[in-house]
Amino acid sequence: MSAHTSNVRPKPDRVLKLIADYATKATIKSAQAYDTARYCLMDTLGCGFEALEYPACTKLLGPVDPETVTPRGAKVPGTRYQLDPVQAAFNIGAMIRWLDFNDTWLAAEWGHPSDNLGGILATADWLSRHGQPLTVKDVLTAMIKAHEIQGVLALENSFNRVGLDHVVLVKVASTAVVAHMLGCSDDQVMNAVSQAWVDGQALRTYRHAPNTGSRKSWAAGDATARAVRLALISKTGEMGYPSVLTAKTWGFYDVLFKGRPFRFQRPFGSYVMENVLFKISFPAEFHSQTAVECAMQLHPLVGRRIEDIRKITIRTHEAAMRIIDKKGPLDNPADRDHCIQYMVAVPLLFGRLTAADYEDAVAKDPRIDRLRAKIVCREDKRYTRDYHDPKKRSIANALSVEFKDGSKLKEVVCEYPIGHKRRRKEGMPVLVEKFRTNLARRFPERQRQSILELCLDARRLETTPVSEFVDMMVV
Repeated sequence: MSAHTSNVRPKPDRVLKLIADYATKATIKSAQAYDTARYCLMDTLGCGFEALEYPACTKLLGPVDPETVTPRGAKVPGTRYQLDPVQAAFNIGAMIRWLDFNDTWLAAEWGHPSDNLGGILATADWLSRHGQPLTVKDVLTAMIKAHEIQGVLALENSFNRVGLDHVVLVKVASTAVVAHMLGCSDDQVMNAVSQAWVDGQALRTYRHAPNTGSRKSWAAGDATARAVRLALISKTGEMGYPSVLTAKTWGFYDVLFKGRPFRFQRPFGSYVMENVLFKISFPAEFHSQTAVECAMQLHPLVGRRIEDIRKITIRTHEAAMRIIDKKGPLDNPADRDHCIQYMVAVPLLFGRLTAADYEDAVAKDPRIDRLRAKIVCREDKRYTRDYHDPKKRSIANALSVEFKDGSKLKEVVCEYPIGHKRRRKEGMPVLVEKFRTNLARRFPERQRQSILELCLDARRLETTPVSEFVDMMVV
């Protein structure tokens, strides 16, 4: 170390100030962003309700100490739990993310911005039960801002390329908006965000062979819960670390980002919520969504000729090749829902792809692995370019099938999945049906009808107190 290192406290890093200023001072004026956020709220909660059907998820829920009682705590929708805001954030976040069915953002770094709802909803409900009259519109505003912070940071900065998991951005975004909800001053919000960056960040080990596993289903819950904890710590007046990113040798850039400062493609606004990608039809890693749509179209033509297939070619983009082009044994559901060959084989065979299709009961069908072995991926450079084009943001895949007798089917192409902004008119009615189905998993008819009617009435929903909204979803 240099003998001349200065101990003069620096001004806050520019990125800390940008995030804090946006979280505390920005006014969201986009009607489109609020409308999309309302659909996002429905879809995200619905994903959590479906996850409650899986014991692997529910075993992680509830208080840390089973005997803990929190009379004015945050309630966990779809359950009977009422918890402190940190543990409630983990519960809601784990539910939301468990089945890989909530929204997606694809850029230099991909992620799932609605993961932030765990911390946002838990904090809003907890505050509402302690005398702070927050409404659902406050939740929607926080969602828009969390989406924006996470998504804009992801546009030009790839954390996975240095081995870090994208949940770092969930923690940063949730920390900023939750700190503001808690009433932190601008300086306290900056301090909280600096704490999020200074944390040791999660490795991507659990998302990749040979260690793919179920932590990827609760990692975002962990991140958004940690954000609530850091925001609460900062609310006490705990100091922050102003050059957490730029400090020589010890800062985030030098230690974890190969010395590169973050780059920004655009200022914070409401771009991410307006352009977010919904997983509407299939609980599948998003780079495969259009491939699954193609497979569903092909099912009537090949369903009875599976054994006659010689080869299936998936024409795709670079990100899909890198993330989900997977050969060899698949050991668990987390492995299967990140394998494009598996996600294509199942709909070709059965004409469906549901969360249950990743479980052992379905995966043991030997026809799936036989078909997987016949599927190859090839990168199409145009698809890769269009994937990165900010005006297109396509996620294209094309499937072609060749039979043993030499005959071929016409290639099926899908460039934009049903959850894409370009297909909102087509997609939103399907999203509402998905929500209706997920409500039916947890609630009797009268209760689910009341929830649905409220969610479809934008003005009434926005003015509803958060605690009243959450109370509607208690079992």
